Amino acid sequence: MTEEREVLTWNDFGVASRNLATTVWESDYYPDIIVCVARGGLIPAGAIAYALDQKSLLVLNVEFYTGIGTTLRDPRLVDPVPDNHGMSGKKVLIVDDVADSGRTLQFVHDICAQYTDQIRTAVLYEKPRSILSCDYVWHRTDKWISFPWSSLPPVNGEGNSEA
Repeated sequence: MTEEREVLTWNDFGVASRNLATTVWESDYYPDIIVCVARGGLIPAGAIAYALDQKSLLVLNVEFYTGIGTTLRDPRLVDPVPDNHGMSGKKVLIVDDVADSGRTLQFVHDICAQYTDQIRTAVLYEKPRSILSCDYVWHRTDKWISFPWSSLPPVNGEGNSEA
């Protein structure tokens, strides 16, 4: 990983999410449900869901990254864990912000595969080292990415709350 960063602006995010949704639509894949990988995939999944006019979203809370370049040993679900049976037999589109190592996406893909075999993945960014090759990717990079929704510290008293 290089020290140089890829910076995604809110404007670029609008372009990226619309581009991904268009690519999904033009591939003739019309998902019945979008699975959001929380937290990073929440905002992209919402934008893509609006663009595809899809109202059925399932949120899987997954913890893996604990800091820049630091992870838990393995990805894990964090409560609340939803009833995933709503995916049964449906076309699923898994959405996340980035496929870095790909381990989180593979973890979520394996969960979804218990309910359906019609699964595709969409990310804003995919890194070359990802173990999972995503079906839809807006941009490929090997840089650390600064997303507009996570580039400022939390407003919980431990960081500066000013933009």
